[in-house]
Amino acid sequence: MGQLRGRPLSAPALDLVIPGALAQKTGGYRYDARMVEGLRARGWKVRVHELEGAFPEGDAAARRAMNRALSDLSDGALVLLDGLAMGALPEPIAAHAGRLLLVSLVHHPLHLETGLSDEERARLRAREVEALARCRGAVVTSALTAQQVAELGVPRARIRVAPPGTDPAPLARGPAAGAEVEFLCVASVVPRKGHDVLVEALAELREMNSDSSRRRRRWRCRCVGSLHRSPDFARRVRALIEAHGLSDRVELTGECSDEELRAHYDRASVFVLASHHEGFGMVLTEALARGLPVVATTGGAIPDTVPKGAGLLVPPGDAPALARALRAFLSPEVRERAAAEARSAARTLPDWERATETLEGALRAFTQESART
Repeated sequence: MGQLRGRPLSAPALDLVIPGALAQKTGGYRYDARMVEGLRARGWKVRVHELEGAFPEGDAAARRAMNRALSDLSDGALVLLDGLAMGALPEPIAAHAGRLLLVSLVHHPLHLETGLSDEERARLRAREVEALARCRGAVVTSALTAQQVAELGVPRARIRVAPPGTDPAPLARGPAAGAEVEFLCVASVVPRKGHDVLVEALAELREMNSDSSRRRRRWRCRCVGSLHRSPDFARRVRALIEAHGLSDRVELTGECSDEELRAHYDRASVFVLASHHEGFGMVLTEALARGLPVVATTGGAIPDTVPKGAGLLVPPGDAPALARALRAFLSPEVRERAAAEARSAARTLPDWERATETLEGALRAFTQESART
């Protein structure tokens, strides 16, 4: 690979390879889309290649799509491979690694996904190690993910951290005075996001809160996010809601428009995320930007994303601990203290211009290193 030359810095160009449509409403796709927008605004020519096939499984259609996308690129092209597309497809990546400048974009390692069997986890890890070894380096969204990618064999000198930005947003007004406390969860209903744990915690919260009608505080929870990425799991979560008699308190809204999502944030009292693992957790900074207190887990990079005092973090998968944290935030005084910390944290969040500048610096560094070899 020593003969590979990157494109001239005077005419920066990038090919982004992703699984499926860029417009999908997940944190990873939204990160990719905002970076594409930001790089184009900074003068980059960015082409997006949306691959067909099953990911991260890497079926035959996915392999053909990846090979076709890479085959169409000219020698020396700078290519950013979204990790969801790259991780399970080392063969087409190896076939083109000698003539393309391949950089991986890892939101979180595939083998850390929740719900995998030991065999699936080992297979994904081995293939991700092989694919990463063919890339010139990796871009990740958090320091924790940088450590995890290093554990997959990528030298630390070849890993660049480019965290997401956050859009400025008006502070959430919350529900009307005297109305129910509104818990809001924004996440696709998939096993890693822990909606089943959240429902179990809410069931416990109801029992905690029913010991005295005089002391009872009313609440409800809205879960906003796709119900189609893991339909079996979504059905299981809905069944749990019904089994616990929570249908009048817990709502699965499915995906919604940006305008509707802003309205959900605006009327929320507390943001909650029961994830088993997050490579960053963009929805958490979006909640902080609105001054919302956060109840979440210690899974993955969440402790680095949510500042102390702005919320409560509990171990992943621990429904009783999550219930206790939610109960604490039924107190207006506790909510206001955490909201004040969230508002303070919001003033320090990087915007998307800064985030794009960081990614641009990483891409230019990989290009320069390639030109020197």
